[in-house]
Amino acid sequence: MPMIVKAEQTSAPRTYLDHILEHWHKDEDAEALVQGGYRLTRGEARRRLFALGHALRGQGLAPGDGVGLFLANRVDSVLVQLAVHLIGCRVVFLPPEPGPGELAALVEQSRARAVVTDPLFAERAADAAGRSVHAPTLLSLGPCAQPCTDLLALAAACPAERPDGVPAPAADEAVTVLYTGGTLGRPKLAAHSHRLYDTLVDLAEDAPCDSRPTVFPTMDPDTDRVLVSTLLTHGSGHLTSVQALVTGSALVVLPEFEAGAALAVLREERITATMFVPPMLYALLDHPECTAGALPALRRIVVGGAACSPSRMQQTVEVFGPVLSQGYGQSEALGIAAFGAEELASQAPRRPELWRSCGRAISDTEIEIRAEDSTAALPAGRVGEVCVRGETVMLGYYEDPERTAAALHDGWLRTGDLGYLDADGYLYLVDRAKDIIVTGSTSDNVYSRVLEDFLLTLPGVRNAAALGVPDEEYGEAVQVFLATAEDADVDPGAVGAAVTAELGELYTPRKTVLLDRLPTTKVGKVDKKALRAAWVG
Repeated sequence: MPMIVKAEQTSAPRTYLDHILEHWHKDEDAEALVQGGYRLTRGEARRRLFALGHALRGQGLAPGDGVGLFLANRVDSVLVQLAVHLIGCRVVFLPPEPGPGELAALVEQSRARAVVTDPLFAERAADAAGRSVHAPTLLSLGPCAQPCTDLLALAAACPAERPDGVPAPAADEAVTVLYTGGTLGRPKLAAHSHRLYDTLVDLAEDAPCDSRPTVFPTMDPDTDRVLVSTLLTHGSGHLTSVQALVTGSALVVLPEFEAGAALAVLREERITATMFVPPMLYALLDHPECTAGALPALRRIVVGGAACSPSRMQQTVEVFGPVLSQGYGQSEALGIAAFGAEELASQAPRRPELWRSCGRAISDTEIEIRAEDSTAALPAGRVGEVCVRGETVMLGYYEDPERTAAALHDGWLRTGDLGYLDADGYLYLVDRAKDIIVTGSTSDNVYSRVLEDFLLTLPGVRNAAALGVPDEEYGEAVQVFLATAEDADVDPGAVGAAVTAELGELYTPRKTVLLDRLPTTKVGKVDKKALRAAWVG
């Protein structure tokens, strides 16, 4: 293990930031952060990080204070997040999808003393801060029309040396808070301790082996280049950036996802590893320039954030080779299970059902399948709620003991996902508990994941979503939405017949809606709320 240079030694335990800075003190002219023409070397990134830390401190922020980050995908967003942790403050990610009332409640409940906003979001940030009783300081990453202090201008006048006097975080101290939904005025904020980052460092540094599945292979700081294309203020983008930086890999930031632009960046920046949510991966595969051999440097694509179709996973391997890994987690437990590319490539040919699996429990994590209101584990093959215990599980919902008590029991998190384990410990998800469609004369369960996976095997279908809609006779009926290829002639009647033949009458859709594309959330998942609002009466 390389030694930290003397200027960086502290009496406190090493953090993930120390691992990043070890790399940024070596070979200072190597690229560290890239966004189009904006490129920072390791030395430049380190000095800019330190200056941002001093600038934040200059606004009266002290260790333990919360700092809301309402940011777009850009290099300075990565550095600001690191700077907040550098001075011992709590990162509060403010994603762009909440409405004004929810965003204001998020700022208030998180007790953010300051909010750092991208100029693009400044008007919304000012509105949210203005509604907060705590009246947080409003800072912007550059000049903007709102009454914000320009944090980058402040940093330009600050020292480029590491801020000192930062205490180590306590074991039960929340250092990162992620928005995970909720209701107007009462958002759910998953709070994580430094143990999450310790686990990420361990996973990044340990060579993959059969007993410790991992989505990223051992990274080479001299050659690996990682593209982050999902939102930096969501768990997937945050994990991708941290995993890249702790290994010393160059991190390339994609401001917005568009399949053609993503292909160009993957090719031109010689990207070796990246992460996509399923709709992003599907759009990439459907692009006319996405052909075998088009990305010779690419050796790992991680898919996660939502259920991925087995047929699309196989298509990915056919186009790019054995580069596909899968990860499963949620804001409450950012790492639960993983399926490494090598493991998938070696196992799936003789066990094709593994294409539907999201892998096995990662290091130091336990998974059990439990029935509702039960603490007893169900046997292999039985469907129940996925429960997990380990270092990546949240401390709880921030400032919300009632919902924390409902989700956590003796260290076990009830994920709200339904699935089963096979005899070898591979996890298979069948649905979100809230997405089950209960229908039929005997009120049986239709698992939307099972139906969507099948729909994606039909000719001309590029993406699919299934919803339960009100039905007078059965309570709910199945309705499906299909994004079809431009020249495809998809017959809704034939779709229904194919579903019935493969899955049975219970799964037969009452109605099939054909669309050019399915709406997606800011993080790239299919937006079922938008589908329901637009198409379900």
